[in-house]
Amino acid sequence: MNDTLDRARTPLLTLVTQEALDRDYQAAASRRDPDAPPGRGRRVAVVAVVGAFAALVTIAAVQTSQNADVEDASRASLISRIEARRDRVDAEQEQIADLRGANNRAEESLRALGSEVGDVQARSTTLAGAAGFGVVRGDGVRAVVDNPRYADEDSVIRDSDLALLADALWGAGAEAIAINGQRLTALSGIRNSGVAIEVNGVGIAPPYTVAAIGDQRTLSSNVVDSGAGLAFIGLTQQFGYSFDMDKADDLRLPAASALPRLHAAKRKTNPKTDGGDRP
Repeated sequence: MNDTLDRARTPLLTLVTQEALDRDYQAAASRRDPDAPPGRGRRVAVVAVVGAFAALVTIAAVQTSQNADVEDASRASLISRIEARRDRVDAEQEQIADLRGANNRAEESLRALGSEVGDVQARSTTLAGAAGFGVVRGDGVRAVVDNPRYADEDSVIRDSDLALLADALWGAGAEAIAINGQRLTALSGIRNSGVAIEVNGVGIAPPYTVAAIGDQRTLSSNVVDSGAGLAFIGLTQQFGYSFDMDKADDLRLPAASALPRLHAAKRKTNPKTDGGDRP
């Protein structure tokens, strides 16, 4: 009676499932042990199935948990590596920006320095040209002076005569002068060595060509009007020198070959007469 009530109260789906499982377990148990009671075999089969199912569920849960742990660890490691790489990229980008800024500043400094160097070089060239130690080109005048045809030692052109002509040209506004290709500087010397004349220690021979760069419109007239120029013209008339001065275009005067060597003199003292060494 109780079994009938329990059967009536059991849901249809559960009842079908239980009866199907009971019949299957009973059939399986009957094949294994024909003499075993039907109920015992059914219980053994149910226990075995439930145990197997529980084992599978447990294994699946453990494996799922392990896989989840591995995946979590892998994900955390990957995120950590990504963040580390991102930090490194940010640091390198900052370094690149700093280097780019430093490079721009260095380029600006280099351009400024190049401009300064260019100015210094231009100034140096100008000063070298004015001092006689740089090549110069320009318009000016060319004067040619020569001895008389039958000149003796007393009537030939002397170093002082050429120095007088050079002084007249300087005073007339000449910017650069060369005598027979020897450039005159502030330290140049025009000297007689016997009969021959030396300029910067180099012997020159007549006719003497004096090239001067300056304003063509005024150089010749200023030479004639100057005291040194009048004195030189007087010498040419007195000794019969030939003298011609004409305008010249695009003169090129060479640089002085080398700086003359300077010597310093020092007074030698005598302790007996000077009372000791004194500068």
